[in-house]
Amino acid sequence: MADSTLVFIVLGLTLAAFVWGRFRYDLVAISALLGAVMLGLVPGDEAFHGFGHPAVITVAAVLVLSRAFERSGVVDLIAEQVLKVGERLFFQLAALVGTVVVLSGFMNNVGALALLLPVAMRLAREHDTSPSLLLMPLAFGSLLGGLTTLIGTPPNIIIASYRGSVTGESFGLFSFSPVGVAVALVGLAFILLVGWRLVPQRAGKASTEEMFDTSNYLVELEVDEQAKANGWTLRELQEALEETVPVLAVVRDDKRHAGHAFHGALRTGDILLMEAGPDDMKLLEDKAGLRVGKEPEESDEDGEEARETAEASSHEASESKGKKARKKAKEKIKNVDTEGLQLLEAVVRNDSMMINRTVSQLRLQNQFGLHLVAVARDGGRLKQRLRDIRFRPGDVLLLQGGESDLSENLAILGCLPLASRNLSLGQPRMMVVSLLIFAAAILAILLGMLPAAVALSTAAVVSLMVGVLPLREGYQAIDGPVLVLLGAMIPVGEALETSGGAALIADALQAFGGQWPVVVTLAGLFLLSMLLSNIVNNAAAAVLMAPIAASLAQGFDASVDPFLMAVAVSASCAFLTPIGHQSNTLVLNPGGYRFGDFWKLGLPLSLVVLAVAIPMILLVWPL
Repeated sequence: MADSTLVFIVLGLTLAAFVWGRFRYDLVAISALLGAVMLGLVPGDEAFHGFGHPAVITVAAVLVLSRAFERSGVVDLIAEQVLKVGERLFFQLAALVGTVVVLSGFMNNVGALALLLPVAMRLAREHDTSPSLLLMPLAFGSLLGGLTTLIGTPPNIIIASYRGSVTGESFGLFSFSPVGVAVALVGLAFILLVGWRLVPQRAGKASTEEMFDTSNYLVELEVDEQAKANGWTLRELQEALEETVPVLAVVRDDKRHAGHAFHGALRTGDILLMEAGPDDMKLLEDKAGLRVGKEPEESDEDGEEARETAEASSHEASESKGKKARKKAKEKIKNVDTEGLQLLEAVVRNDSMMINRTVSQLRLQNQFGLHLVAVARDGGRLKQRLRDIRFRPGDVLLLQGGESDLSENLAILGCLPLASRNLSLGQPRMMVVSLLIFAAAILAILLGMLPAAVALSTAAVVSLMVGVLPLREGYQAIDGPVLVLLGAMIPVGEALETSGGAALIADALQAFGGQWPVVVTLAGLFLLSMLLSNIVNNAAAAVLMAPIAASLAQGFDASVDPFLMAVAVSASCAFLTPIGHQSNTLVLNPGGYRFGDFWKLGLPLSLVVLAVAIPMILLVWPL
């Protein structure tokens, strides 16, 4: 069997696995690499050369520098100004989307979105705006901003490195700016003037209570003398229930203790504030002897009237009484005071260790000190038992935990705080130091003193050495799955070229568009790459499409630059689905969107990008 045929089989299986989503993309990528080695498509001694590729090193350095910006307070200072824009939707969108476009040009675009996502949610809450109107434009803005510079998005870094291997000279730091800035500005204008009207306006989910309907599940349970739970610790209670029923607080002697920090034994008179549905209530009563606490005392007149009503009631009156009792119980639950419970919303990232795992497998409470209170998916709270839920990317979690280590534990788990994020201005000295280090790296690249990978890595190391970013956070900032994806797919992409597979695809495209001008084939390449980026990771799309673009340019005896630039722009424009880019996945559930909502704004925006990008590419990078 020809090598090109084997490459197509490997890539076909790889793309199918990406789309299926059963296994995470980094595991799929490393499997594809090992398969290619075993089939003789990639030499065994060169299998892992991709992990030392300049593109991989550059991406890692940019991720560390992005976290340094956050730590020093540079971005929070900007976010503080965004919160002052007022209540008009146009100005909110302009401030949010405009800011994320600028930030995404100089830091990882997912990182830029992560920093502004809590700001957008806070704006939605303060001004009673549906977050669906803000979050999708914000996500798309982060993708547009990444187009503007070399370090804005991994596809740009990949394409720049590939050009170096083909022509001997890589694209520079701002080589992408003429086309990228034009596309970003027109895209921003389209979103602000027309695009936001195409976003489906879902019911407001801006508050914790609305997202999770928490008030209907909070209940106070009393520990009496006969209760089985009398004398148990909270851990023993959970073990007896064999279920994750969150205890948010324990009230003892009129003092409330947070559930995650209460380690003593329960005793008579304690009140447990719990998250419990009807099934959980029955479980608590049967296995622990816990019952709803006493109702507030009624006046004598009210009590007498209730007794007279009960004595005179018929079957119909009894039914009416039952309805009143249920209503009263519901009102009691809704009036439960939740102040100070340290509830926090967080969204599960695409690279989270939580994906496809349950609460018990993760040992959230024992290992991380976190209580899982509720999970929202597809715009609504999941009704199934917490212990049965396997987490997915984009799930919104309602958690309780200590403030001191909450943010660190969320970072380890791969979750992004969605609400209750306090802005911190950091240390002014470190803010200046961080900017100076980054500026020095940019200057070294522009003057040709150092390659981009070396200059940015040096800046990252200096940031760690001077204390802008603690070493531990520096390692946490590195997105391991993305680096594994790049390191594994780069040799596979090279195999596509060396086996002749890329030339075969290019010949087919050339034959199909042979009777048309070259610009039509260029547009076809653009659309193909854009479509691919909506179903697989954009970095993988760039790796696979770069050799096809180079073969196509060679077939037309044209410059390789416009073809590579078309791939760079299109691979970062995953506007049609929530799975094409992490930014889209992160806003899916917080915005209350459905899977099919993204194309309603994404398709017109994709056409606008195509209409602007092709003429600009040909103007700046002629055939």
